Amino acid sequence: MKRLRIGIVGGTGYTGVELLRLLARHPQAELAAITSRKEAGTPVADMFPSLRGQVDLAFTTPDDAPLHTCDIVFFATPHGVAMAQARRLLDAGVRLIDLAADFRLQNLTEFTQWYGMEHACPDLLQEAVYGLPELHREAIAKARIVANPGCYPTTVQLGFAPLLRTPGLVEATHLMANCASGVSGAGRKAEIGLLFSEASDNFKAYGVKGHRHGPEINEQLRRIAGAPPGSSAVDCLFVPHLTPMIRGMHATLSARLTPAGQALDLQALYASFYAKEPFVDVLPPGSAPETRSVRGANTLRLAVHKPRPDMALILVVQDNLTKGASGQAVQNMNVMFGLPENMGLDGLAVLP
Repeated sequence: MKRLRIGIVGGTGYTGVELLRLLARHPQAELAAITSRKEAGTPVADMFPSLRGQVDLAFTTPDDAPLHTCDIVFFATPHGVAMAQARRLLDAGVRLIDLAADFRLQNLTEFTQWYGMEHACPDLLQEAVYGLPELHREAIAKARIVANPGCYPTTVQLGFAPLLRTPGLVEATHLMANCASGVSGAGRKAEIGLLFSEASDNFKAYGVKGHRHGPEINEQLRRIAGAPPGSSAVDCLFVPHLTPMIRGMHATLSARLTPAGQALDLQALYASFYAKEPFVDVLPPGSAPETRSVRGANTLRLAVHKPRPDMALILVVQDNLTKGASGQAVQNMNVMFGLPENMGLDGLAVLP
């Protein structure tokens, strides 16, 4: 079988190097181009010694990179880059996966509000598929453009999905998501709040008045529940936190159960919903998942609790750079090209 020619736009950040780590060992992947204007000419292995002997390419400028010859291009770039280049690549027959937010929000008003720019290609936005394979596998397989989900939205959606897919199990207007991420979630940049002496030995909430992942979470939860876009029938209050670790994410999700939900075996509901999913692990009753159990793996682990008869509590962990970003992007690529979904993603978590 012919190997896929792959381009990566923006290969110097954390999601970029995570893509390189995974694709370098993918049996059907051939890395054809990795772009960076600032680092053009620099061998990838010089910047990331972990890739010595695995990736022999040097960074090139986007203008010089043979992206139009690729089967698929990943955008591991700031918001706004993918939508500026998407049409040209699609016209050349290249399929796209964007790890930023250019194609996540279908509501253009909310996109402009939260990302501070007008959308460059609303027509392409309409055809983009939201890339959460556990929920949208069939659409992803046919897609030309896949919007890779945000890290926080992945944990929240997969945590709530079994409760929302069946109508009437929870009071969906009062969902709560308290989530915490390691500092790599903020990207590879110099920022005072991310300095070791600032972030270490500290834990804090941020974006309490509103966070750009909030609209994405609610748009997709409404979709899962079958509610119209913008409906008040589904609403989740999302509060993110910064925790002093490099990579990892923990979500504590809560929902008030209706009488129908109270009568249901929640453990059985979740076990059945995710029984055939290779990357979702429903833990035994009474468990509490740990972030280190998924470090470097494309696995999301969750545990279901019922601390009160009328309350569901779901604990979710993932690696924000793997299942929360680059691992999920490779999972989407596998689905798009009809490859085994776990190809190149069967690595175990690193412990301790």
